[in-house]
Amino acid sequence: MDIIFLRELKVDTLIGVYDWERIVPQTLQIDLDIGMPNSRACQSDDLVDALDYADIVKHLKKVLASRHFNLLEALAEHIAQILLKDFNAPWVKVSVAKLQAIRGSKMVGISIERGQVK
Repeated sequence: MDIIFLRELKVDTLIGVYDWERIVPQTLQIDLDIGMPNSRACQSDDLVDALDYADIVKHLKKVLASRHFNLLEALAEHIAQILLKDFNAPWVKVSVAKLQAIRGSKMVGISIERGQVK
């Protein structure tokens, strides 16, 4: 399987269970590994046959700007389902981290893997 990846994508969103987290956007770091639906782009060298990561980022930023999540787990699952359904990825790995959420730690987060249900 061919996999495209995005590393250290920074996105501002409302995330968390505390009252202040419902009104103050936080910067998250997102890492994605996205299975390609096919390998045609490797032969054709045509964007039409590839997953356009600019479109993926634009779509994710729009979604994350429009809603609040309590937990990183739910946000990661939502991203995974977008990639599987809207971009027809057969498999994804989504890692989401809050930056400097815990004193003495650079980041805390979650990493999930999901695949198409057959």
